[in-house]
Amino acid sequence: MKISWRKAFTKSYLKWDDHWSVRMPEIATLEELKSFLDLVHVRYCLLKPYMEVADYPPLDPRELLPSFDADLWEHKGIPGFSMVVLERPLNYFQEVFQYDNFHPLGLPGQEMTDNALMNRNLQAMQMRLPRVLHEPLRQNFTKKNIADLSLYPSLLPYLLEMDRAQVMGMLPDSSPTQGFYLAGVYASLPSDLDTEIKRYGLRINKFAVGDNKLYESNRHFVYQHLMELYGFPVASERRTSSALFARRLHKMGERFLIRVLGQSDRTLTTLWNDGTNRAYPKVEKTALVALDPDMEGLDILKKGGYLVDTDRNVAIIRVRYRQHEFNADNVRQERALSVESHEVVHPITGIPTTEVNILRDGGNMFLRLNDIVRGEFTGRIVYKRNEIVENTDTEEKRLKFLYAWMSKHQRRMIGYGDEFFGNITKILDRYLHAPENYEIFESLHDLHYEVIEKYNYIQQARKVRLLEDLRDRNSKSGRLSYHAMLLSVVGELHDLKFEIVSYFDPLVANIIAIGESILNDRYLLVNYIEKKDESLTARGMEIKKNYRKLVSLVDEFKAIRKTRTEMLSRYAQSDD
Repeated sequence: MKISWRKAFTKSYLKWDDHWSVRMPEIATLEELKSFLDLVHVRYCLLKPYMEVADYPPLDPRELLPSFDADLWEHKGIPGFSMVVLERPLNYFQEVFQYDNFHPLGLPGQEMTDNALMNRNLQAMQMRLPRVLHEPLRQNFTKKNIADLSLYPSLLPYLLEMDRAQVMGMLPDSSPTQGFYLAGVYASLPSDLDTEIKRYGLRINKFAVGDNKLYESNRHFVYQHLMELYGFPVASERRTSSALFARRLHKMGERFLIRVLGQSDRTLTTLWNDGTNRAYPKVEKTALVALDPDMEGLDILKKGGYLVDTDRNVAIIRVRYRQHEFNADNVRQERALSVESHEVVHPITGIPTTEVNILRDGGNMFLRLNDIVRGEFTGRIVYKRNEIVENTDTEEKRLKFLYAWMSKHQRRMIGYGDEFFGNITKILDRYLHAPENYEIFESLHDLHYEVIEKYNYIQQARKVRLLEDLRDRNSKSGRLSYHAMLLSVVGELHDLKFEIVSYFDPLVANIIAIGESILNDRYLLVNYIEKKDESLTARGMEIKKNYRKLVSLVDEFKAIRKTRTEMLSRYAQSDD
């Protein structure tokens, strides 16, 4: 049954109630419970703090785009919580996590009266709260069934005071009613982080057993990739344990929902498995976002009443993501998550709209980049995961913003079309190579150089991505023949050979892998390469000729890589 946002949000708007102000429908499925939790958590954990905390910081839209930045500051006075829901009755001893158990009421044959069980549930709740909240809890909930979902909204102020997770499950089959209930509090969600990182790193061939050097060089990549699959950066224990517990429950085949609100990220992140056959649980984020006043489509949101705050252009944004399996042969191998869809949620009716594109607007990226290089952007970024940079009023700050901007959008820049990238390169070239900036960039040589390096990497990675498309015989004009594919690959590799001024070993390794996969193509070998010349047509001879050229080019790239590796090894030995 659908829950009415309009009724819930117009009666006693944003006030804690002793009872739910709308008649509770029967919530029998995980999807129905999620709708109820969406309403309650948006109302009390996003909108209420925004109205009451004077300096509540809404998100910038880019913060909802993968990859996610680590949070370097904690916002006081803003709620945070975690919860786990299982779409089945819970078996207290058999569960794979620890929590304080609540007892449902009205079960046939139960040893204790309903009054005694209500008192026991209240005592279990009180035991995990600060002493100052004990008396208010008793006054408000004595002789009430705090396990009943209808009391969940009014219980939230107390639940939000707990560091550990809330637990919900389905009522036992013997219960006279069906549906979900608050099954417990103070849950510790297990996360065997060390084992999961090492197992995942070995599976994607980023680690090798006993190889400490390989482990040290790739550990952060593996950790970040694993966490991002579940919608998080490398972050707090609350989010880490939630991600890894979701991973465990999904592997066990459970139908579950895990939700986390971080005080630092101010985002409701939901992971759930509704029984569909997916490699990973679904990921969704909901947050209050401050929209750019110049954003296209803002007028549509204003007219439709979609803005929570028309002065600051704040709206409720819900984003759904798609996970990507790790692919070592893909130049964008760090991509674990991408935006599948997003919508703006009406703060009164709860009805979403997809009419305005907020996160996938390349024009917004273009405008943001323009503001950065002009020194007109106001805001803050995290530079290299450990430094907060405010605004762009100096050249040093602009370069740091540029580095962070390119790092954030690297895989989008690699994947977007030529027209978009052409506009980006005009701005970057004009700023990074401007004669009038020569002296100031000389004084910031190391910083300027790392920005140039990042830019060069993206430019070369785009060409490697083109090679990946050619290897798969894909082009803008349609499916390529083997002849056209080989001709294009040979041409691209010939140009790339003279452009490896800035050497990026991962890209050269990708180029070699792409070349070898083409050379080992079974169809090519059987139908052209292994056949005698006299049995081939003129087109077949051209294919064989370009194949031989490709063999030579791949060997040249191998030689480039080998020479570079030997040179670095000599330098390392001389330093020792």
